[in-house]
Amino acid sequence: MKMKMNQAAFTRPLILLSLCLLLRAEQRPEQRLEQRPEPEDGSGGGGWSLNSDVRLEDDSRCDVDVLDASSLSYQQFLERYAYSRPVVLRALTNNTNFRLLCSKWTLLQEYGGRTVRLSTANTYSYRKVDVSFQEYVDVFLKPQSTEVLGNDTLYFFGDNNMSEWQSLFQNYVSPPYVLPLTSAAYSFGIAGPGTGVPFHWHGPGFSEVIYGRKRWFLSPPDKEPHFHPNHTTLSWLRDIYPSLPEDEAPLDCTIGPGEVLYFPDRWWHATLNLDTSVFISTFLG
Repeated sequence: MKMKMNQAAFTRPLILLSLCLLLRAEQRPEQRLEQRPEPEDGSGGGGWSLNSDVRLEDDSRCDVDVLDASSLSYQQFLERYAYSRPVVLRALTNNTNFRLLCSKWTLLQEYGGRTVRLSTANTYSYRKVDVSFQEYVDVFLKPQSTEVLGNDTLYFFGDNNMSEWQSLFQNYVSPPYVLPLTSAAYSFGIAGPGTGVPFHWHGPGFSEVIYGRKRWFLSPPDKEPHFHPNHTTLSWLRDIYPSLPEDEAPLDCTIGPGEVLYFPDRWWHATLNLDTSVFISTFLG
């Protein structure tokens, strides 16, 4: 009897230890997810990377000045760039929190059922289509073909319902360099590889990439680029850009997470998303 009691006393801790190990093993994958957060610099893609063979590369050049924001005072910005030429600024603000809120999982959880307005990706963006954000991600967010015309593409950028998205935008730290007598308006977007907007112009502003990479082509107001308003930037890059004389070629620069590009008033510009990209612009009106 004494022997049986000792065996039971010895076996019970083993059973409890085995159950504890089993429970820990079942929980381990979830714990790993918690221990591997998204990189703060946006290099992890925020879950937005698409499973496709589309890989667009830039040519590793940048014809625009690229500066650390700490090396440029507000007065220097006004004197050197605000009214005359573009500039790319690094570490201008800290949007780590906004970047985390823009991960695919977080945005779908919070805004999946809300309506977004898509625009045709041509110079004039006439056609508008309203869909749920979930449908946009599931159906429309994909790589773009070079054969598609601008008026046949639908692009999520701008046309945000500010009241519905205010809880997101209030976490964005906008560029501190503003122009006198202007006010800021946000335009938020998410788009697949190969998408973008062909050449157009408007007032000055800043554009920041949250996830992905965005290639910019820019020309001053008095140097209108050669382009067709209904041809996509991707087809322009393939068909027109390689044959342009050097003196007619636009400035060319690719920005990534945490970089902010400033473009002055009335500068022509076209954009091309090299990856699935999340981005936000601050227009100064």
